[in-house]
Amino acid sequence: MVRKTATAAKTGPSGKAKIKERKIFVLDTSVILYDHRAIENFDEHDVIIPIPVLEELDQFKKGNDIINFEAREFIRFLDKMAGQHLLHDWIEINGPNKGKFKVLMDERSDLDAEVIFREKNADHRILNAALHMSHTCPDQKVTLVSKDINLRLKAKSLNIQAEDYLTGKIKDLDTLYTGISKIDGLSSEVINKLYAEGFVAPGEVMEGTPNDNQYFILRNGKNSVLAYYNPVENRIERLNKTTAYGIAPRNAEQTFALHAVMNPAVKLVTLMGVAGTGKTLLALAGAIEARRDYRQIYLARPVVPLSNRDLGFLPGDIGAKLGPYMEPLWDNLKFIQSQFEERSKQFQKLKELVDNEKITITPLAYIRGRSLAKIFFIVDEAQNLTPHEVKTIITRAGEDTKIIFTGDIRQIDTPYLDAQSNGLSYLIDRIKSHPLYAHVTLAKGERSDLANLANDML
Repeated sequence: MVRKTATAAKTGPSGKAKIKERKIFVLDTSVILYDHRAIENFDEHDVIIPIPVLEELDQFKKGNDIINFEAREFIRFLDKMAGQHLLHDWIEINGPNKGKFKVLMDERSDLDAEVIFREKNADHRILNAALHMSHTCPDQKVTLVSKDINLRLKAKSLNIQAEDYLTGKIKDLDTLYTGISKIDGLSSEVINKLYAEGFVAPGEVMEGTPNDNQYFILRNGKNSVLAYYNPVENRIERLNKTTAYGIAPRNAEQTFALHAVMNPAVKLVTLMGVAGTGKTLLALAGAIEARRDYRQIYLARPVVPLSNRDLGFLPGDIGAKLGPYMEPLWDNLKFIQSQFEERSKQFQKLKELVDNEKITITPLAYIRGRSLAKIFFIVDEAQNLTPHEVKTIITRAGEDTKIIFTGDIRQIDTPYLDAQSNGLSYLIDRIKSHPLYAHVTLAKGERSDLANLANDML
């Protein structure tokens, strides 16, 4: 999605369209760390990179986390865009109908943010850069763009226009695709046909064509049936509840989720829901059930340290540092194992899969640059990923690989993401009708009554 910030052309007294207002956008470091190609997404408008942004990026360029990757890529991108030009001069942005950009070296302004907020730091220098541009370019609208809400509030207190970076941000959470449709009042003939023949034509259930791999709860009074749209056969098929390595779905949503996970025709699945709805457990159980079709099962999750502190402050080697963040994944594996007696073949098989690294739990940072062929890849806590991270992960998929993203978009732990701008929401919104993709939103918690109480009341 291209960020649309341009003012629509207006019609003058002569009836001719006026030229669009050309604006200036001042970018904060958080925007670059979210999207290293951000300067290309401002249409015909001009972009300012304050020098403290480059100084901050220099501190982020080392490391294996996504922000380190974004910092390095932006520095390379900027160097390529600049070519033989000097960065403090206006440089054309590549592409049709694009504006210009430059690095602003001069932060002097009559109004000094460092004096007003009584602290010298990069954020206040960026505010000064926006103030400087407002003073030197009074005929152009100057806007600070930042993923940092607090910085935007400070900017507005200084009478600086400020807004969020909108590329990759979905417009309306209320209309976010759930993957499930409930249809009441169907004729008994349709319900009976689904039970007798196993499928009906889409036109017998609804007007128009459903999304590929969309799920349905179909009712006629007290009679109901679970179904999904098969895009290959172009028909709505009845679903039966199935189990996966001892794990049985407890409600319709979990039945749909397990079907999506185990459907070999679907290569990309997203499962969204609050804590206790069974997202990760169903994904892992389905992966173990389908293990013969894959070389390995990978489980990964983004590492978001407490208070966003670097992992380096923790004692121990990399295994000791990452252990606490990966423990929830092990908990799900232990729960599946607990469904069987210790001497049973199923219990011993799980132990063997772990010992032989057929089931591997790893941080996402170790995935970048690899090609994942014939891998069943589960990415937990995907709401803490940026849209670019999600794209990077999917582009790692080789032949016969399947990827499952699970998460809760209202439980985000990273400072510059929200329910509308995280990678999980972005993925659901962008790929909701593709034959390789299926999505299920799980609303009913099944962990315990106590967990449901916390989700509903607190």
